[in-house]
Amino acid sequence: MKKLYSLLVLLFLVTGIMAGCGSNQAQENNNEGNTNTEQAEKSEDSAFPVTITDALDQDVTIENDPEKIVSLIPSNTEILFALGAGEEVVGVTDFDNYPEETADIEKIGGMEFNIEKIISLKPDLVLAHAASAASAEAGLQQLRDAGITVLVVNDDTSFEEVYKSMEMIGKATGETEAAETTIADMKKRLEEIQSKAETISEDEQKDVFVEVSPAPEIYSPGKNTFMDDMLTLINAKNVTHDQEGWNQIDSEAIIEANPDVIITTYGYYSEKPVEQVLSRDGWQDVTAVKDEQVVDVHSDLVTRSGPRLVEGVEELAKAVYPDVFAK
Repeated sequence: MKKLYSLLVLLFLVTGIMAGCGSNQAQENNNEGNTNTEQAEKSEDSAFPVTITDALDQDVTIENDPEKIVSLIPSNTEILFALGAGEEVVGVTDFDNYPEETADIEKIGGMEFNIEKIISLKPDLVLAHAASAASAEAGLQQLRDAGITVLVVNDDTSFEEVYKSMEMIGKATGETEAAETTIADMKKRLEEIQSKAETISEDEQKDVFVEVSPAPEIYSPGKNTFMDDMLTLINAKNVTHDQEGWNQIDSEAIIEANPDVIITTYGYYSEKPVEQVLSRDGWQDVTAVKDEQVVDVHSDLVTRSGPRLVEGVEELAKAVYPDVFAK
């Protein structure tokens, strides 16, 4: 607009138009410029107020773009930072460890969050999670009663549900475009992994056992879990697929299943997980143990329902099919 105004002034001077007419024209252009600026500002704020149906099927209205956000689960925190809303995060749980900036953010507790602490941070928005919403309902209601907007994000068990949660958080923070971009990038990377996995023949397909906690209480994921979806995506067979969700597994059942590969996911809190499995009594004839095909994958990458799940799939693929994916 300024460039247009300058050209008009120059034209008026060359053609000898009266100064009064030039002044009127300038005023009209200036008014038009102000109108455009106001429209642009209005457009930027048009995302709010916004009403979102959350995981509890409640309609939550967010009046303004949140300037202070508290996250009650690490996966929500990772999504916020991935969408560019990290600077607004003023409170996270004791379990938050990614990205590294979370180390300097106020901690609000672990499984049981500190209501008083959260209220003292004066957040505009608290992002809760469906996985703990029932047990934490009294605390969440205290936050609502204190005038704080609480949005309960879905408990995701598939990539499609992760995408929906990212869209929800993007909408809640005014980062819808960033959410769309992040989701598109995740889908592209997963398609590339699937494309490689399709080159694996049925004869080459491997049976995999995933161990998320060590003996004596061994737990493993069944169907309707991220890990099961990930194994399917890389064209591997989950030997505990016949079970639902996360289950404690009998050692004899694993010996009988005789997996080709064993994946552990607890190396960050238990020393030498691979060595634990390789030296386990009675497992010496299991193919994965005999061939030393036991690999530890970082739990956060394969359990947190956020953008890093793709990294988890990549690490899992390299562990199961190193000849295909570790090139």
